[in-house]
Amino acid sequence: MEIALTYLYGVGRHLSKKFLNEAGISPDKIAKDLSEDEISKITNVLQKTASKIEGDLRRDVSQNIKRLMDIGSYRGMRHKKGLPVRGQRTRTNARTRKGPRRHGMGVVKKAEPAAKKQ
Repeated sequence: MEIALTYLYGVGRHLSKKFLNEAGISPDKIAKDLSEDEISKITNVLQKTASKIEGDLRRDVSQNIKRLMDIGSYRGMRHKKGLPVRGQRTRTNARTRKGPRRHGMGVVKKAEPAAKKQ
């Protein structure tokens, strides 16, 4: 269960252990073996917490990025252009953020002329 809860956005190993302790469920238990009562306990603990998870957290993150783009900050411009935001180099690497290479001006081979008849 400790690992299963980390599939929720915003829940890591530390929070997962904390939630399971509050619910009184063993972290070694397998997710498919949970009873309805145990599932409801975990759900109640997740709803009571002050930490944001899943939809609320996703919404907050996207609003923060949108705010940066709206005010025109350097970080916002990097988000708009799809470039690395945290100061990484872009001359080489940064392929995850920039996407695959676009070959603009490369060498193009000429088609060979047909063989002459003798």
